[in-house]
Amino acid sequence: MEHILTHIYLFLLFLGTLLSWINLIYRNRNLNNWGQRNMSVAFACITIFLLIRWFHSNHLPFSNLYESFLFISWNFSLMYILLNYKDPNNWLSAITTLGATLISGFAILGIPKEMQQFARLVPALQSHWLMMHVSTMLLSYATLLCGSLLAITLLVVVSKTHWNLNTEYSYIPLFLPNKINYSYKKLGNDLRNINSLLFLYSRKEDLINQLDLLSSQTIRLGFLFLTIGIISGAVWANETWGSYWSWDPKETWALITWLIYANYLHTRITKGWHGKISAIVAALGSFSVWICYLGINLSGIGLHSYGWII
Repeated sequence: MEHILTHIYLFLLFLGTLLSWINLIYRNRNLNNWGQRNMSVAFACITIFLLIRWFHSNHLPFSNLYESFLFISWNFSLMYILLNYKDPNNWLSAITTLGATLISGFAILGIPKEMQQFARLVPALQSHWLMMHVSTMLLSYATLLCGSLLAITLLVVVSKTHWNLNTEYSYIPLFLPNKINYSYKKLGNDLRNINSLLFLYSRKEDLINQLDLLSSQTIRLGFLFLTIGIISGAVWANETWGSYWSWDPKETWALITWLIYANYLHTRITKGWHGKISAIVAALGSFSVWICYLGINLSGIGLHSYGWII
C-alpha cells in the first residue's frame, strides 16, 4: 500500500510540475485548474501515506531520512495547496511542484529500500517535544528552500537577460517633443522596435519584483519556523541532556543558517537591499540549509546523526 501511494504521488508530482511550467509560459486557466486538481490528489496520497506510517509506528513519521524527505515534500505540496488556492501564482506553483518532485524523487528512488522501513525511536526521541521541534525544523527547511529557489530564479532572470537601450536605438529620443517634425512613417519601424523593447524590459522588471517579493515573504515564514525549531530543540536538549546548547554540528549549522537568513531580513529592512543582492544572500542560505539538514546526517557525527533524523 505504501509503495503504491508513494509512486502514485511521485507520478502526480511529475505531472504537476509539467503542467505548472507549461502554464508559466502559456498562462492558460484550464492548465492551472488541472494543475490544482492534480496536486490535490497528490497531496491526498502523501497525507494518507504519512498517516499510515504514523499508525503503524505509533510515532510521527520523522524517524529516518526517508520519512523526513517525504515530510518536506508534503510541506511543499501543502504550500502549493494553501497559496495557490488563495491567490494563484504561476511562479510559486512552478517552484513548489519542482521542489516537491526533486525531494520526493530522491527519497523514493534514491534511498535504499532497507532505509525506507520505519523503526522504533531511540529513548532520547520518545518525547512530546518530537512533534514541536522536528516538525517546525522540517517546515523551516521546506519554506526556506522554497524562498531560496525563488531567489535563485531571480538571479537566473537577471543574469541571462540583458537589455541595452542605448546602443542600436540611442539616436531615437524616448520622448519625442511635439515641436520636432519627425514623420511617423519614417520612424515607424524604429518606434515599433523601441516599444517592443520597452515592453519586454517592463515585463522583466515586473518579474524580478514579483520573484523578490515572493522570495522574501516565504523566507520570513521559514525564518519564523526555524526560530521556533531552534528554541524548542534547546528546551528538549536541556530536558534530555541537561544542557540547552552543546555546539553539536547540527546545532552549529542551524545557528549559521539562522544568522544568514537573519542578515537577509535585516539588510532588507534597514539597508533596503532588494533584488539581486538579497537574492545572493538567500541562495547562500539554501546551501547552509542543505548542510544542516543532509550534510550532518551523511557525516554521521554529533548527537543528531543517529537514526538519520533531523
